[in-house]
Amino acid sequence: MAGYVINTDGGARGNPGPAGAGWVIVDEKGRELKKNAKALGVQTNNWAEYEAVILALAELKRILGTARLRDASVEVRMDSELVARQLRGEYQVKEEPLQLQFVRVHNMQVKDFPNITFTYVPREKNKEADKLANTAMDGHSGDLFEKHT
Repeated sequence: MAGYVINTDGGARGNPGPAGAGWVIVDEKGRELKKNAKALGVQTNNWAEYEAVILALAELKRILGTARLRDASVEVRMDSELVARQLRGEYQVKEEPLQLQFVRVHNMQVKDFPNITFTYVPREKNKEADKLANTAMDGHSGDLFEKHT
């Protein structure tokens, strides 16, 4: 089974405030497949953390296609302990906007990502995704960050 690691980060300056998401996708050999960032408008920090996961999973699906994806293992690493624990089912999701984000991730998991795990990592182990999220908060997004292999 092929394995992929996705590092994600989302944030908002203010809270709510200008928000951004960043993500880096690597294969089992550590080769970078794609990194990207997206400005998210005015959102909360936790909403942006979820959106980073959603955008990264959609990106991996575009790269691999549905058939290859169903047979892949995917580890999503993030520096939000709250969101990681919510996605693992350890914490309840109490805020309605986050409930909607949670459902979006859950639906993606059921449909396309049967072998997915969500892992909390300290911020210092998530530097590249953090840098991309901060660049997105500055209003930059998209193709500037793409890397094709």
